[in-house]
Amino acid sequence: MINLQPYSDPQYFIYLLIALIPLAVGLWHSHRLKVYEVLVSLGFITLMFTGEKWTQGVALLGYLIWQVLVIFAYAHYRKTHNQTSWFVIAVLAAILPLVIVKLTPVFSVTPSLLRFLGISYLTFKAVQIVMELRDGTIKSLKIWPVIRFMCFMPTISSGPIDRYRRFEQDVEGAPEREQYVDMLNRAVKYLFLGFLYKYVLGYLFGTVWLPQLAHFALQIGGFSWSLVGYMYDYSMYLFFDFAGYSLFAVAISLIMGIDTPMNFNKPFAAPNIKEFWNRWHMSLSFWFRDFVFMRTTFFIMKHKLIKNRIRVSQVAYLINFLVMGFWHGVTWYYIVYGLFHAGAIIINDIWLQFKKKHRKSIPHNRFTQALAIFITFNVVCFSFLIFSGLLNQLFFQ
Repeated sequence: MINLQPYSDPQYFIYLLIALIPLAVGLWHSHRLKVYEVLVSLGFITLMFTGEKWTQGVALLGYLIWQVLVIFAYAHYRKTHNQTSWFVIAVLAAILPLVIVKLTPVFSVTPSLLRFLGISYLTFKAVQIVMELRDGTIKSLKIWPVIRFMCFMPTISSGPIDRYRRFEQDVEGAPEREQYVDMLNRAVKYLFLGFLYKYVLGYLFGTVWLPQLAHFALQIGGFSWSLVGYMYDYSMYLFFDFAGYSLFAVAISLIMGIDTPMNFNKPFAAPNIKEFWNRWHMSLSFWFRDFVFMRTTFFIMKHKLIKNRIRVSQVAYLINFLVMGFWHGVTWYYIVYGLFHAGAIIINDIWLQFKKKHRKSIPHNRFTQALAIFITFNVVCFSFLIFSGLLNQLFFQ
């Protein structure tokens, strides 16, 4: 049976765009064909998990049942109660499948039976709903809208991560024709840009040059110019491949009348590491900011665990990026990658405080701005070298 992985080759786009024509015609007339949208989405999601991937499809189905039970059990409880302990239990229950999947490689060479493409991003959505139920920003839920949000076809495998209330506002209505024309214009732009990023630049950096640079770096051993070349090449590949994928997801969402948030905004032009995280994988970065960093900060301040506000933010950064590191995988280089970024942001904050106190003696001009971008770019590229795992092969295998 045919198996179609999202945005993997031109054939996928041909099938998908043809299937979306009736939906686009309906939206052109400001009418959303909800039943047809469901059928198309279900069809393409099914084709993701056919053939050898059928076990992942079963895992996805079981996962959805589990998350629906967790979310609606907590929603029912939240109507009359609000104890922190039950909220924590609900969050832990929501992340339990992902934790099992991430920890399985530590104890077994066989992947977890719970694993499927997109489990991380679905977990972010489930946890988000639980936390917003706790906050009271989500007052009521229905099963079908929750499943529709969790399994939105263009973003199911790798994001971007949307927010439930924003998504529901889009999907429950249909854009006016003028608005939809603008959405289609952006969709065409993002599709062409995505093809340039993923299939041209991503191919050059990732398929053509990266294996050769890795081979030379491993052959020479230790620190070498080949390793430096690999660092920059891998950083470019990581950006163009993932940014291209994200552009495809946003473009298809726009064709379906959903204004999914963008994931990248010229991240390598950031003048400092904090600004970089406001531009890189933004939906993930903002998710961690809102649901890990801010809540950690609030918890520490509420319980007066640390009095100094600067120290509070520093501890929150460490926890935030440590969690992000573990999310990528339970290996030393992912964890060090997270701690590296936490340390970089803490140092950046210290520098900004120093700069604020000595603003008269520290110049700010085009040269210093360019220098800041250059330093940030190299710090980020070094962090991606850690993230790549090549250092593990060089020094620990």
